[in-house]
Amino acid sequence: MIDDLRHFATTILLAIGALLPIVDPLGGAPIYLAMTSGLSPAQSNAMAKRVAINSFLLLLASALAGAYVLDLFGLSIPAVQVAGGIVICAVAWSLLNQPNAQPGVSREETPEMTVEENRLRAFYPLTMPLTVGPGSISVALTLGANPPQGLRPLVVTAGGHAIGFAIVALAVYLCYRYAGRILKALGPIGTGIVERLSAFILLCIGVQIVWNGVHALIASAFPSVH
Repeated sequence: MIDDLRHFATTILLAIGALLPIVDPLGGAPIYLAMTSGLSPAQSNAMAKRVAINSFLLLLASALAGAYVLDLFGLSIPAVQVAGGIVICAVAWSLLNQPNAQPGVSREETPEMTVEENRLRAFYPLTMPLTVGPGSISVALTLGANPPQGLRPLVVTAGGHAIGFAIVALAVYLCYRYAGRILKALGPIGTGIVERLSAFILLCIGVQIVWNGVHALIASAFPSVH
């Protein structure tokens, strides 16, 4: 039971740590604020909720379907770990070296849209690719690429991923709903510090994932090497 709880907590933390810097709701807040400038406060809040729900479902589907996609293409788990870790490192490195984003984004008048058009816009482009892009999807696939054997460990892992994704989606909702207040409070310096710190943590996670994959490849090629 204690091992299950430890694995459950580790899975949650890994999902949050791997995805939150890539999803980067704080960095996407200025863009979201500009793209929803034509909405009323109530409509903007509802849009933020839809984007968060869409993000959660998209990440969960990517993680759950990851193992089956790998089986379909005949890919090994260590190879996916290496490739996914390299992608994470590349994204983290680009985040570390990109210029600081300016908090002020010019707003343009948006024509009146129907409910269906707003729902469509909540998925594209606000959910994908603004919030959950190819990098986030590849990370979710990597997280779900190694399902444990047995029903109980599988349920624990899936539950940990679901809660981790839900926390990331909650962060998306809060950052987007209160985008104006957050950016005003942090300012350009505070926003830059948060983004750089998250990128460095992400880089460390990417290196760890690459090492796990390389270690597994070496162990499979040379069984006597430990």
